[in-house]
Amino acid sequence: MKEHETAGKSQGYALFDLDHTIVPFDTQVFFANYILKQEGWRRIYLLWFALALPLCVLRILDLRKMKRLFFSCLWRMPKDELRGHLENFLDNEYFPALYPEVVAEVNRHRSAGRITILNSASPEFYVEDIAKRLGFDHFIGTNLLVEDPMPFLPAITGPNNKKEAKITAMIERKILPPDFQAKDGEKLPDSWAYSDSPADIPLLSIAENGVMIHPGDTLRQEGESHQWTTLTPDRPYAGKWGAKLTTLKQVLGLWPLRSHSSQTS
Repeated sequence: MKEHETAGKSQGYALFDLDHTIVPFDTQVFFANYILKQEGWRRIYLLWFALALPLCVLRILDLRKMKRLFFSCLWRMPKDELRGHLENFLDNEYFPALYPEVVAEVNRHRSAGRITILNSASPEFYVEDIAKRLGFDHFIGTNLLVEDPMPFLPAITGPNNKKEAKITAMIERKILPPDFQAKDGEKLPDSWAYSDSPADIPLLSIAENGVMIHPGDTLRQEGESHQWTTLTPDRPYAGKWGAKLTTLKQVLGLWPLRSHSSQTS
């Protein structure tokens, strides 16, 4: 993985968001669902997480703090145990759920010699594994620290990797050309960007070709003004409310596992 190399190259770029873009779920709640299926007592995290949600809506707690609080579901888990759970989750649940059409796009761009970048707000400890398995040249995520054992509130160093922070991170890690000026409307040469989220309008805007994955109204309207294209791969739920219900089930640990070898509770 070449996340710290200088990218003074002339070939194109392919930028990919992760959640709801390569996979039809939010990875952190998908992983939490898996953990809760293995260790049901960890649902206790819902007590304080549910109490904090109204504070997030009122913007008293920001998304960075909520992300730390969400991962209290891993409290006191040894590092080796977390690694084992993650590997089993990726093998048995995550990779079978990926959108084949979007994975094909990753492979197409890699075959064409473009620099492929997985750029996500999800924690980097699993973004790295996903990126390596899919053959990305670079990965960027939110740096949530994995300790042994996991603390009640895992620390995050650096920003929550969202919106413009994704572009800043690519520049700071020298993935993009050092003189690239996103604020001036500059676009990367021979470039493509993929996302489902209006939070990624800055990411989509620096590419010559934007691709929206099941966009909502806000992103669709923005995309129409830029002539971005749309992909709508099959999902295991229908529409916006189906997505919300799926997320709720995963937060509660009620989404069914694909693997019959996993212990449920």
